[in-house]
Amino acid sequence: MSSAVETHPRSTGLVEVLDRILDKGLVVAGDIKVSLAEVELLTIRIRLLVCSIDKAEQIGLDWWKYDHHLSPGKQQLSAENEELRKQVRALERQLAATGRRRSAAFPR
Repeated sequence: MSSAVETHPRSTGLVEVLDRILDKGLVVAGDIKVSLAEVELLTIRIRLLVCSIDKAEQIGLDWWKYDHHLSPGKQQLSAENEELRKQVRALERQLAATGRRRSAAFPR
């Protein structure tokens, strides 16, 4: 029974820490450079941001909305949207041409 009392404050503390991290955000940044004879061969930059989606959008990070690996149907929708835009432009051109022909046929 005493162990249950001891773990309860820890889990509450962990939940509070996670809630605070997700609410405020946590950034871990680092660089790894590989050099040989003072010639830099490779640089790896690592940036880790831990926060809630709401916080990320609030600070302007929303790359997951446009990443085709994370939202695979997005490319198909974009292609369909572009095709529909082309069709609307073609219909507008036809309508304008029809209006010009009518104006020429029936001058005021």
